Amino acid sequence: MHSRWQGQCPQCGQWNSLQEEIPDRMAKGPVDLRQVDAGGEARTSSGIPAVDGVLGGGLVPGAVILLGGDPGVGKSTLLLQVAGAMEAAGQSVLYASGEESLAQLRVRAARLGLLARPLHALATSHVEDIIAHMAGMGLVIVDSVQTLVSSRTEGLPGSVNQVRAVATALTEAAKALGIPVVLVGHVTKDGQLAGPKLLEHMVDTVLSLEGDAERHFRILRVVKNRFGSTSELVVFEMRGEGMQVVEDPSTFFLEARDTAASGTALVLAMEAGRPFVVEVQALATKTFLAFPRRTALGFDTNRLNLLVAVMEKRLRLNLGQTDIYAKVGGGLRLRDPGLDLGIVAAILSSVADRPVPEEAVCWGEVDLSGGIRPVAGHDIRLRQAVQLGYRPIHPKVGGKGWKSLTELQATLAGLPRTGAR
Repeated sequence: MHSRWQGQCPQCGQWNSLQEEIPDRMAKGPVDLRQVDAGGEARTSSGIPAVDGVLGGGLVPGAVILLGGDPGVGKSTLLLQVAGAMEAAGQSVLYASGEESLAQLRVRAARLGLLARPLHALATSHVEDIIAHMAGMGLVIVDSVQTLVSSRTEGLPGSVNQVRAVATALTEAAKALGIPVVLVGHVTKDGQLAGPKLLEHMVDTVLSLEGDAERHFRILRVVKNRFGSTSELVVFEMRGEGMQVVEDPSTFFLEARDTAASGTALVLAMEAGRPFVVEVQALATKTFLAFPRRTALGFDTNRLNLLVAVMEKRLRLNLGQTDIYAKVGGGLRLRDPGLDLGIVAAILSSVADRPVPEEAVCWGEVDLSGGIRPVAGHDIRLRQAVQLGYRPIHPKVGGKGWKSLTELQATLAGLPRTGAR
């Protein structure tokens, strides 16, 4: 049997002797979903309860999980810890690496203290080698999908054709054997998963490990999950012995800060339903350029431009000759709309050279009219602020709070100036 036309038969040597045969295919009809056996989801623990929570309760048999993240962020370290934890619980795990040799994997496992019990590893760049050893495993980890090739497809490792072929082969094997598979994926310089977009559609779950390689924290968040919620995340602290879960990240991102300095404000942000306090910093200084600079780190620059325009229009500020730099402390990148009020407070504090009160914490969305709108999770933020001993500055809800930016400006204007810095 041959999948394509050939002029000469490779068995008998005769020319033009191959006959085309089209197998009969029974058309499938619709089925009443009430008669379909759901089967249930006999999940397996990853050995790390926080990771189980992100996945929606554990690893689902036959599920394919794609883990993306910047180089050096700790993807391999975290997955090696998962492999060690599952092996300790009696589950066989295959860690297949196309990037590191077995000696390099052993050094990493020894550093993490995982060699007290067996740890099965395979160094290969061929997907067929991995599939041949999948049977009987409780989990298969492939690091990474861009380094593998399939003998059935032409192209170099990482090419669109090879990534598609490798992912397809592993997905089919995972479904057929009922074994969960974790694929490590590289990301591009703009943070998107490398390879065809089809890769994200093929898998059941997409996880993202984020963090600055120069800092000691990492955030594991869910981008897509067919077996659970996408509103989950877990915070890790990178230590010499590996990833350690931060049980209470409420104030974890507040590093040593000068509370007497102007241009800083605390924000009670929400990510995946979890509140935590972060510091927003701003620096407003006279520009020597024809067009003032607007630089944002940790949030969208367009968001900074919009807020500056609102401040100029509604608060009658002249910022046309002022460079403005703003960032979220700790290397975080946030999309929470409640960040707006903290950004404005930090900029006003820097412009007026008056520090925001040390005990104040902000949240709220700023609209184009200069009003302050409520944001999701207001009650959760309020309870957390009170519990941590902060004085909340928030949109007007239930008769309490602020309605517009003019109130914030008036409050800061009445504070004493900082010393020369």
